[in-house]
Amino acid sequence: MSVDTSIRAVLRAPQVARVLLGSQIGRLPTASGPLALLLFARQSLSLAAAGLLVAAYTAGMAAGTPLLARAVDRWRQPPVLWAAAAVSGLGFGAVALTGGHLAGAITGAAVAGFGTPPLEACLRTLWPALLPPATVPTAYTLDIALQEVIFVVGPLVTLLAVTVGGPTAGLLAAAVAQLAGTALYALSPAARAWRGVAAVRHWAGPLRVPGFGVMLLGVVGVGAAVGSIAVAVTGYAEAAGDRRLSGWLLAAQAGGALVGGLLWTRVRPGGPGRLPLLAAALTAGFLPLLLAPAPAPMAALLAVSGLALPPVLTAVFLTAERLARPGTVAEAFAWVSTAFVVGSAAGSALAGASAGVRYGLLVAPVAALLGTAALGAIALRDRTTASLTASRDA
Repeated sequence: MSVDTSIRAVLRAPQVARVLLGSQIGRLPTASGPLALLLFARQSLSLAAAGLLVAAYTAGMAAGTPLLARAVDRWRQPPVLWAAAAVSGLGFGAVALTGGHLAGAITGAAVAGFGTPPLEACLRTLWPALLPPATVPTAYTLDIALQEVIFVVGPLVTLLAVTVGGPTAGLLAAAVAQLAGTALYALSPAARAWRGVAAVRHWAGPLRVPGFGVMLLGVVGVGAAVGSIAVAVTGYAEAAGDRRLSGWLLAAQAGGALVGGLLWTRVRPGGPGRLPLLAAALTAGFLPLLLAPAPAPMAALLAVSGLALPPVLTAVFLTAERLARPGTVAEAFAWVSTAFVVGSAAGSALAGASAGVRYGLLVAPVAALLGTAALGAIALRDRTTASLTASRDA
């Protein structure tokens, strides 16, 4: 099946285009929100306060997403999404109204992050209901690839809003985009019809499943690699004498990821078995960046480094779906997203603390290698389990 045919089969299925678009719009604040908080704090507070606000927002999102997804698993999607969007919007509004009060701004940022609607997890629980089993992996990959558009469009929305109405407008734009996307998604018949699966619950949810925590450690490594690149590339651009280059260079990497995802839709992605090979390819893609060549070849290398990211994440989500027990799938997906966010924040911090551009760029391959080791352990466990099952059946 060609790329065009497989993608067309997904997009032509009833309701798919609507829920995919709604999810993408509603997730814009994951990229626009941190920038809006940063720009607001730089004007109203200080540069140090900007880091605190972004950290509070990220921490709130990491803590809230699995809890909200757990509520979705036990109930329905729309009520949870509406409530979350309202809480997050109030958080953004609270930051805008705090003026120069640091404690209030940090609290508002944390609330905005905590209330982030778990649209990513919700969407991925819908795919088996909307699509034939053969095209579900294509939907995962397409969604992951299109996420790169979020990280290009989101900051542009913030910059446009700030240009027109000042830093406060950037915060309000994030809240409005989130609410609009949530409405488009939550009002769809598919989202309203979805129901959680009745199951025996445990306080640890999918975390109690053997191997799930190891997989999350692998995702943290992948997230750290990706998060470090944004900071390292900013340092590279400053060393090259033009900080504006960082936006173009990161867009090149996002473009590479988009292309990699679209190409991967023509491949049978498999599950845990392919995780080590794909993660190793991601690691290898980061190594040439250590050369730190001139901007044009650097952009090409960054595009290549992004190619393997959607295939890796597709395999991870398929593995999470396989490992998750009935009634915990949405939460399992949310934990994967949280692990990536936590890793990304850690990678950004490590790259920021590095002395020199090349040391900053070194964080990505090292983190990705550690992630590869963890994901390799999952693949080994999966093969061992399959062999034992086959032996018992024989």
